[in-house]
Amino acid sequence: MIGFRFAATIAMALAIPAAAFASNDPQMDAAVQRINDQWAHIRYQVADRNQQYTELNALADQAAQVVARYPGRAEPLLWQGIVTSEEAARANVLKQLMLARAAREILERAQAIDANAADGGVKMSLGVLYYRVPGFPIGFGSTAKARSLLEGALKQDPRGLDNNFFYADFLNDEGHPAEAKTYVLRGLQAPVNTARPVWDAGRRAEMRALLAKINAKLNQR
Repeated sequence: MIGFRFAATIAMALAIPAAAFASNDPQMDAAVQRINDQWAHIRYQVADRNQQYTELNALADQAAQVVARYPGRAEPLLWQGIVTSEEAARANVLKQLMLARAAREILERAQAIDANAADGGVKMSLGVLYYRVPGFPIGFGSTAKARSLLEGALKQDPRGLDNNFFYADFLNDEGHPAEAKTYVLRGLQAPVNTARPVWDAGRRAEMRALLAKINAKLNQR
């Protein structure tokens, strides 16, 4: 492996609040929701890594079809980027960087259309890419860009489960476990999203695992 840290990806895992699906186009919202739900199923309920990759590859094609049906809309692009990012997490070493770059390009297109889409989801997704992909000369990772994007997402949705999770993970990686703990605890206080039960349960489990890591690090000091 060349240093990708996609294990808990944006959803990689992105968590878009249910309200983020409410637009002026119910048919588009429903199509995006289906991509979201299938992503959560693959991410949290399919155990075999190779099977995950196969299913994500098929889902990426479905997401591209939704993007083609709704040109000029940020939400389908956002989820195409998320699925492509998750695919990079499961790919072999030869494909990882190629897929990560493709995900960044897709998310940048969404950002150009609506930088504030999905309660900070576009910013958060790009931020996760920037801190989980290696920096120069291997990849395009950037701590400064990651921090700016993740903090921008938090400003839009300061109580969101995913925004707090990924910012906490970033801070912990940067050597600030005490500060990171604040955001994990805040995120765990978010109301349970009954419209997205698979994602909600899976993300909370990841947050509790991150909290355990942070506490272990703090206890060593």
